[in-house]
Amino acid sequence: MRIGQLLGSGRDADVYELDEAWVLRRYRHGLDATRELPVMSYLSASGYPVPRLGPHPPSAGPGDLVLQRLTGPTMLESLLAGETGAEEGAVLLAGLLADLHTVPARLSADPEDRILHLDLHPDNVILTADGPVVIDWSNTEEGPPALDRAMSALVLAQVSVDPSVPVADEARTLLAALVPLLAADDGIPARHLADAAARRTANPTMSPAEVALIGDAVELVTVLAR
Repeated sequence: MRIGQLLGSGRDADVYELDEAWVLRRYRHGLDATRELPVMSYLSASGYPVPRLGPHPPSAGPGDLVLQRLTGPTMLESLLAGETGAEEGAVLLAGLLADLHTVPARLSADPEDRILHLDLHPDNVILTADGPVVIDWSNTEEGPPALDRAMSALVLAQVSVDPSVPVADEARTLLAALVPLLAADDGIPARHLADAAARRTANPTMSPAEVALIGDAVELVTVLAR
């Protein structure tokens, strides 16, 4: 497996070019990608838009994933470029969450549980010519859909209340359009918002400054959800 140029980096992983069809996503910090494989395969078989999985070479480590190379901007890039409006972006995010939550859980015996992404925000949606594709399933779990909605809202709210982020106003506009759509789908109960806040607080990739904003972010989501 010949690893090409670095295409992008996130909080936990780097993405490298393999060829025109495939990329390698490699986790840093010793994280393991193997639990994502069955979830992505299951979602793909269910018709949910995830990247196709490529052959896993013997030389690949537990932190490596070979994924379909996607062409197109992230939703975040499209929003900032003015190609996608806040209302359109909110409808798209709410729809991706709602569609995901129609997929039954793989493992849980609770009939109310669903597959959760737990980090579905505009930078984890690629707008391809064939439609949006949801990437980065590193946080995926099974559980109540309201927790997924709470997490997406909270991620946007943290950006919205951060005075150091240049796109805070844009994030707040998107959040204000998104929360009513999520409220129409059984809403964001306080207990699930509290769970999302606890998870964000415990996230080791959060800086102290980011963690300090979680309380304000929870308050913003709570106000918008009323």
